[in-house]
This record gives sequence, structure tokens and C-alpha cells, in this order.
Amino acid sequence: MSRRAELARMIEDARRVVVFTGAGISTESGIPDFRSPGGVWSKIKPIQFQDFVASEDKRREAWTRVFNGTAGWVGRAPNAGHDAVARLVAAGKVSSVITQNVDNLHQDSGIPDDRVIELHGNASYATCLKCALRHELHHLKPRFVEGGEIPACRSCGGLVKTATISFGQPMPEGPMLAAEEETLACDLFLVLGSSLVVFPAAGFPLLAKRNGAMLAIVNREATDMDAHADLVLHDEIGEVMREIAPTEI
Repeated sequence: MSRRAELARMIEDARRVVVFTGAGISTESGIPDFRSPGGVWSKIKPIQFQDFVASEDKRREAWTRVFNGTAGWVGRAPNAGHDAVARLVAAGKVSSVITQNVDNLHQDSGIPDDRVIELHGNASYATCLKCALRHELHHLKPRFVEGGEIPACRSCGGLVKTATISFGQPMPEGPMLAAEEETLACDLFLVLGSSLVVFPAAGFPLLAKRNGAMLAIVNREATDMDAHADLVLHDEIGEVMREIAPTEI
């Protein structure tokens, strides 16, 4: 049996699958990853959360990056990997998608918001750091681009930042707890496109395995957790998932 066929069998046999995605599922949509050579952080220095809060200059730099598309995290379309995961969710096979990505592509592929657990936030909108009110980027952009006005909350006047988790910013308690609950409830934990080096997020595959779930990893490169997995495919995610996911629900 081929590895792809084995993965398809594992998914078919599972009662409850959790999918965990990293940058590798979105690079096929043209979204750059973070840490590899040529990735986002090799081109621009990340702005620390405490610097964003303390410095108007850093806030201006951060918003300039958002509106000129420097990071390139939004504005792309889901690919075959996203679409295949969405089909598995719609079929009732996948209970939730835990993602390290901030590109909103799982939601764009048709997965309901409440089935996507975003560990590192979302770059497609902004929130107030004081009252958590949501702000749409297309409402903020004209005042910044045309008038140089750094976004502030329309309700409380607090600092507004894209809804991503920056370096130095605490991990979101709600999504972390939800991810842990889903991890402990699954019997198959499927990793798609994560190098599994960023903790605490990368701890979930081992938590699932130690709790008795099967662990499968699909990633172009080897990961430090390959030795713990029941199945490993070093392959293109979109191609693999298109082949094994049902095309009709």
C-alpha cells in the first residue's frame, strides 16, 4: 500500500480527525512562509509587540507594511490543500482545523469560523488592544494612506493592531484551550505543512500522540517529530490531499 493510500485509510478509519496546518499549506497559494531562506523574516525584521505599543514610529512602520503588502499574508486564494480539508470538514470527518497561519484561507475555502482555531491570529482584519473591537482593514486604509492617520479604535480610542499575534505578545488563551480540547478528543491528528519547531503550538501533535491518537505528518521537509509519527509523507500537500479527500460530499 502506498503512503498516500495509507493516509486515506487512516482518515477513513478515524472517528474524529483534527487537522493542524502551518505555512507549508499556504505556500502553494503564493503566501510566503516565515523562517526559511527567502521567507518573510529574512526580508524584514519583525516588530516586537512591546515596541508597537510603546512607539508611534513602530506603529506607523507596522501599518505601512500592512497597507503596502510587504508581508504578503493576505489577498491570495485557497489552493487544493485548503479545499480538500474543507471537504473533509463538510463530510463530518474533521472536527476542527488548528492553524498557525494568519491568512484566513481556511475560512475562504468554506470552513466555518467556529471550526478554525487560529493560534497566531488573523491578518485579514484588526482589533483594538484595549476593548477588542474588530476593525476592517478597508475602513482603516484610506485615513492612513491618504492622511497618515495611525488607526485608533472608533469606540474607545485605544491602539488598533492587526489581529495577528506578534513576537512578544501573549498567546491567545481561548484558542490555546480550544486547541488542547480538540487535540485530546481526536483519534487522528493530521499535520499539514508545519515544520513543528514553534512552541507552544508545536506541542499539540505530541499531546495527541501521548493521548492515544494516531499521528500523520505531510510536509515537504523532514520535521523533528517525524520519528513520533505513525505515517510521514514528504510530499506536496495540495497534490496529496486532492488525491485522498473526497471530491463530492
